[in-house]
Amino acid sequence: MGARSGVPADEVLALVDAVLREAGLPRAAVRTLATLGARAAEPGIAGAAALLGVPVRGFAAEELAAVSVPHPSALPLAATGTASVAEAAALLAADGGAGTPGGTGTDGGAGAGAGTGADGDAGERVGTAAGADVTVAGGAAEPVARARAVLLVPKRRTRRVTCALAASVPVRSHEDAPAVRLLPPSHGYIAGEPGSPPTIPTPHTTAAMDMHTHTDAHDLRHHGDAEVRDEKLIDLAVNVRTDTPPDWLRRRIADSLTGLAAYPDGRVARAAVAERHDLPADRVLLTAGAAEAFVLLARALPARRPVVVHPQFTEPEAALRDAGHEVDRVLLREEDGFRLDPAAVPEDADLVVIGNPTNPTSVLHPAASVAALARPGRTLVVDEAFMDAVPGERESLAGRTDVPGLVVLRSLTKTWGLAGLRIGYVLAAPETIAELERAQPLWPVSTPALVAAEACMARAALAEAEHAAYRIGTERAHLLAGLAEFDEVRTVAGAEGPFVLVRIDGADAVRERLRSLGFAARRGDTFPGLDRNWLRLAVRDRATTNRFLQALDQALLMGG
Repeated sequence: MGARSGVPADEVLALVDAVLREAGLPRAAVRTLATLGARAAEPGIAGAAALLGVPVRGFAAEELAAVSVPHPSALPLAATGTASVAEAAALLAADGGAGTPGGTGTDGGAGAGAGTGADGDAGERVGTAAGADVTVAGGAAEPVARARAVLLVPKRRTRRVTCALAASVPVRSHEDAPAVRLLPPSHGYIAGEPGSPPTIPTPHTTAAMDMHTHTDAHDLRHHGDAEVRDEKLIDLAVNVRTDTPPDWLRRRIADSLTGLAAYPDGRVARAAVAERHDLPADRVLLTAGAAEAFVLLARALPARRPVVVHPQFTEPEAALRDAGHEVDRVLLREEDGFRLDPAAVPEDADLVVIGNPTNPTSVLHPAASVAALARPGRTLVVDEAFMDAVPGERESLAGRTDVPGLVVLRSLTKTWGLAGLRIGYVLAAPETIAELERAQPLWPVSTPALVAAEACMARAALAEAEHAAYRIGTERAHLLAGLAEFDEVRTVAGAEGPFVLVRIDGADAVRERLRSLGFAARRGDTFPGLDRNWLRLAVRDRATTNRFLQALDQALLMGG
């Protein structure tokens, strides 16, 4: 185990017990607590080992660095030379050797690995390993060719302690099993670097604060377009307004093609966005959609403890993780209507990301509640990609300059049907904009996209968007009224975006039956905080909605 200095043994044991419960193992399965050698005498670790009746085993930094870990992080790599002290120590201890993964385990028992970074944080603290005994068969011993260490539970973390669970599994000569793989001592994985293991999504319970480091069961890279990419289905999965772009915008974009020989010049479009929000131009950055903005924020801004408020658009967390950050989650609860409680966000979070209105819940948080998340020294990122679908854009923070650390992201994709053109923008303090701009490549936004941005800031375009927002509200009410007729369907109350979130027992099977009936709905289980019983439905015109409701009725009947 590993912990911050001063952490008592019972706090260390509490996490060990939680990890053992996750693996379905008793305390008696633990044979060793393992850690970085320099941390072996830490009172919390030593005390926990004494209470468990097991030894503490310290490994040299070079031994830990030679182990390939499944869930790497940048901070422990910088501090100790290994990308996860907890997992590396657990695997070495479970393997039973002194830094010889892949050899035959000597005690066949359980070990625990832990480590503390040089800064004293608990980012990569504790690992526990539990294992199976080496066995013999018949009257004579059947030689075991090797024993392989297998990670049973990846690193689990509280604010001050981290724990991973590994087992030593005997493998005979005719069998195959995953093994710990030695790397050169100087090598360690960082998420997103070439050669890094893939990010594999952990089921999470809905809780106010999920303290785990996340490589888990939610596919953060799954988006609505995947639901309709290869089949001719009526699309309720993608949140882009239908019958867009409008003809006048198509003509403006087409006319811009005559200037493609020149490099893009974003000054006019930038000024138009600034004027639309009554801001100076140095508070505006044009981007290739909001997705690029999330990548820039993850790469350019320092963050010790980023927190993402979920359920929400998954790209911010994916970008942060790809940049090597460990991300904590605040999971909003269904029983609270998925509404924000600012107090649920950890006080020491220095980067907080929230959507408003939130995708996929369609909840519009009060501007005051979102602004209450701001702190000196904290970057507050508010994704307002769907705010222009809210009449009057009430609860928007765009244009506010009195909120410290505020960064607002906007997209022109949804309302104007420009997903294929890639255009969005960031509103923030001039120094933040300058940092993000330095991280951008040259000419990041194409000339047609710049022309579209300028055109969509015109007064006539803003009036059209406002009219569309009112119309979406009317069509959303019709969809919600139809869904209310089904006893099996529960909708999230107070939807304000161009989509609604619904809960149906066995929604994953209902979604497949809807596909067979010609309709695509967005699966909900890829959003942290949701599971297979959720679907997101885009708001469409009344005729399409009526046809969908008929199909939903059939899909529910087909399921018995």
